[in-house]
Amino acid sequence: MGFGFEETMSGTWTKDGVTRPFSFTVQVRSGPIGAWRKKQQVADMEGTVDAEGLATRQPLRGTLRIQPVLGRVIRYEFAFTGDDGKPYTFAGQKDIRWLSPLRTWTELPGDVRDADGNLVGTAMTRFDLKKDGLTFMRSWKPA
Repeated sequence: MGFGFEETMSGTWTKDGVTRPFSFTVQVRSGPIGAWRKKQQVADMEGTVDAEGLATRQPLRGTLRIQPVLGRVIRYEFAFTGDDGKPYTFAGQKDIRWLSPLRTWTELPGDVRDADGNLVGTAMTRFDLKKDGLTFMRSWKPA
């Protein structure tokens, strides 16, 4: 038995000096706890991404590394197809700092890259604790 939860991160992304809305919602599943631990606390995730000018409610698949205590890291990596039919990736990381827990647990900077690894744009998303906190807590379930 493992665990699962749902999370939404919202904010902006900047491409060619233009800042636009960016958000994603993911469903995270750890798989069996023993296997999750052996995979260095990496869980699978799927969901949708919205990046204005690039992707409109496009499906995503990826992984979430959850090591907030010992590694002080929560790392999101996912792939998606843009509205142009081309593949893209997003990679972002929360670097947990216990002297600044609210900011470091809720802010996620990241990069959007094309299939060749070229930087397409940068993103800054946040978890809205007031709006989504209760829903997030309720979404945690054995899986």
